[in-house]
Amino acid sequence: MAKVLPPIISTDYKPHPIETMKAAQWMGPRDIQLGTVPKPMLTANKDAIVHITHCTICGSDLHMYNPDMKSAMEKGLILGHEAIGIVDEVGPEVKTLQVGDRVIILPVIACGECFYCQNEEYSLCDKTNPSKEMEQLYGHRLSGIFGYSNLTGGYPGSQAEWCRVPNADLVCVKAPKDIAAKKLLGLCDVTPTAWHGNELAEVGKGDVVGVWGCGAVGLSIQRLALLRGAKKVYAIDKDPYRLALAERYGSIPLDVSDYTNIADLVLELEPHGLDRAIEASGFRSTNSIKHKIMRGINAEGDSSDTVSAIIKATRKGGNVALIGDFFFNTNDFPIGAMMEKALTVRGGQLYAQKYFPLLLDLTTSGNYDPSFMFTYEDDFENVAVDYEKFNNHEVPGGLKVCLVTAFGRSQK
Repeated sequence: MAKVLPPIISTDYKPHPIETMKAAQWMGPRDIQLGTVPKPMLTANKDAIVHITHCTICGSDLHMYNPDMKSAMEKGLILGHEAIGIVDEVGPEVKTLQVGDRVIILPVIACGECFYCQNEEYSLCDKTNPSKEMEQLYGHRLSGIFGYSNLTGGYPGSQAEWCRVPNADLVCVKAPKDIAAKKLLGLCDVTPTAWHGNELAEVGKGDVVGVWGCGAVGLSIQRLALLRGAKKVYAIDKDPYRLALAERYGSIPLDVSDYTNIADLVLELEPHGLDRAIEASGFRSTNSIKHKIMRGINAEGDSSDTVSAIIKATRKGGNVALIGDFFFNTNDFPIGAMMEKALTVRGGQLYAQKYFPLLLDLTTSGNYDPSFMFTYEDDFENVAVDYEKFNNHEVPGGLKVCLVTAFGRSQK
């Protein structure tokens, strides 16, 4: 292991001489606690320590909040992978960041050197995730992710007052200091994930697109699909409020709870089928009694309800993208229809680093505003209560909460 040299500190910045911080810790299913833990330190020459100003709770964090991922969790893990802040310290091999810089912390921890990183497939990085359990499950290990279970490396997350960022030149994006915090926070994960969904599905000018899910990611996919030139975007969900939001942003809402098989409705409206279909509702989404029972008795880990409808509703030769974090196994998957219809099906975690500076430029130029997803603001110290609200669909405004740390409040 390389010797860790003293950090570079700018002459006009005074480090915070404290040894502990507040952090959101996983203590068991549906048990998130605001704990006091040691402030992180530089442990490698390419590290940075970021003083968090704003963070948020992701829909995929609920996989850990609920019992779905408990076998991969460790008590005390700091959660979270969406945050922005100010660089507090940098290691001697950090080249593009300085103490005092405002940064977006990307969720994917990549090395920048392996075969996959060289091909800009950063979430497939070979070097940043030591999980043998993932290698056993999938045959290979994927990248590390902040605060996202031991399957992705067990890295402490960014729902905290400070965060250690490995390979900071690649994992942090330097951001303007005059851009609203919520715009930058929306660029951490949701917007690049939504762009990734459009990229995987190859959404382009004139396409008819269907998006299953109208949470923050689903709505972002829809808005970006229209920005990319899609002719029509169908928004498919069962939440009336979110469907109304989708319609406000230019999509055509379809309430899945009104129909026995939503794919049949889509094909009535679009007999040719969807050119591109994107799943953004998550592996816990079930509509049929059969799959609810199978998940209830642990006969499957994921549900194929939504994917089955997508495959049926997509035109022959069309594209399907899976964004909603499938982890395990499913039953009754329509492999015949997928093969015979010559569909291209792609999935995977976002290639976050690949999509910058494009997405930052779209935002700073005013062509796209990701701050719409934050329908509620709260103090970071209330994070445990906000997890419960988010899980119970009780977040004011229905989408995401912007959590502001004490340091963030001091910057206003």
